[in-house]
Amino acid sequence: MSKFFRAMTFFLLLSGCAATGNFSAPRNLDNACSIVSERPEYLRAFRAAERKYGVPVPSMMAIIYQESKFIGNNRTPYRYALGVLPVGRQSSAFGYSQALDGTWKEYQDGPGGRRARRDNIRDAADFMGWYMMQTTEQTGVPIYDTRNQYLAYHDGRAGFMRGTWRSKSWLIRIAGEVEARAVMYDQQLRSCRKR
Repeated sequence: MSKFFRAMTFFLLLSGCAATGNFSAPRNLDNACSIVSERPEYLRAFRAAERKYGVPVPSMMAIIYQESKFIGNNRTPYRYALGVLPVGRQSSAFGYSQALDGTWKEYQDGPGGRRARRDNIRDAADFMGWYMMQTTEQTGVPIYDTRNQYLAYHDGRAGFMRGTWRSKSWLIRIAGEVEARAVMYDQQLRSCRKR
């Protein structure tokens, strides 16, 4: 019996070492100071993207909150046939930024490189900065316009230009919530820098 327990203990320790990272959400998602205090690598990633692309840190944080709640390996829910048979995920969105496979590949072929991963906060923040800068260049939406940047992020730049979001009252409401969260995060980040 003791050999069995030793083997089980060894297996559990080994499987714990094989984990690829901490994908859980920070404890207090309504407090930007708490988020960056608990996960300082987040702030380093957001600041690097801000320096490179000019995208404000609070906007990126608010969009990641909306998209994944800061869960690094987040996926969309399954779709079900007849209400019980899983037939695949709602989309290929994955990771902190919930980037779709095709958009992520475009990023990897460009500035991200082949090794970029959606479950890596530095890569996800860089992706967001790159995507939002592209949105500004292609649509004219200012980089600081969190509401419209989010609408273009959610519906894609082509969808945004076609106005697909106009018939989605729920998305317009959420874009307003993202904008309000970015303002809240901005105020919080300013106050925690003073401390």
